[in-house]
Amino acid sequence: MTNNAVIRRGLVLAGTIGIAGLLGAGVASAHVTANVLGSEPQQGGYGAITFRVPNEEENAATVKVEIDFKPEYAISSVRYQPIPGWTAEVTKTPLPAPVKNGKGLDVTEAVTKIVFTAQPGTKIGPGETQYQDFGITAGSLPAVDELVLPAIQTYDNGAVVAWDQVQAAGAEEPEHPAPTVSLAAASASGESHHAKTAAAQAAAEESASTDDTARWLGGAGLAVGALGLGVGAGAVLRSRKASK
Repeated sequence: MTNNAVIRRGLVLAGTIGIAGLLGAGVASAHVTANVLGSEPQQGGYGAITFRVPNEEENAATVKVEIDFKPEYAISSVRYQPIPGWTAEVTKTPLPAPVKNGKGLDVTEAVTKIVFTAQPGTKIGPGETQYQDFGITAGSLPAVDELVLPAIQTYDNGAVVAWDQVQAAGAEEPEHPAPTVSLAAASASGESHHAKTAAAQAAAEESASTDDTARWLGGAGLAVGALGLGVGAGAVLRSRKASK
């Protein structure tokens, strides 16, 4: 075999392996994922999370997506981004006993799930070419390093896929991994945007109050000055009359 033939065969083999690798990566990544834009959400704070839901069935469409929240996370607030053609329902469940949230406060009722349901005529179409993003904000986030948010995907043919397997440290990714979000440790600076906003608002109100006080004192000073001028003018007139 000539050197050129060996090179050609090697290139063909490399190309075949490369294509197989890309196809394998595509299949492995075609699952429900939780994504965060920007910096990691902080423990005890609020986070914006987007769930990307692809369609894996060739002959069925996705019509419902459920995201589950562990009661021990004690997340008391979840809001969702409206999507045309989809409805959303947030479920809150009373807890058997109060649970401390990421801020150290007792929570007696926590969000346990949010369900997105497609309306007639809306769906994530069959095949592996379509997906839908579902955006939420949640808080206060728990004091954990990783938020595990199992998802349940329902197809219009009745098939249900649970994305709820937790990947063990050092192990390969499971067949149906649960969506996860890493959380940064709480910091004094980011403890929260709400605290900064409240402080800024208080400062603005204090500044406005100071301005109002200064204006009032200035007005009062002008009034006293005017009164003093009036009294002085009256005294001058009385003095002139008396001299006459």
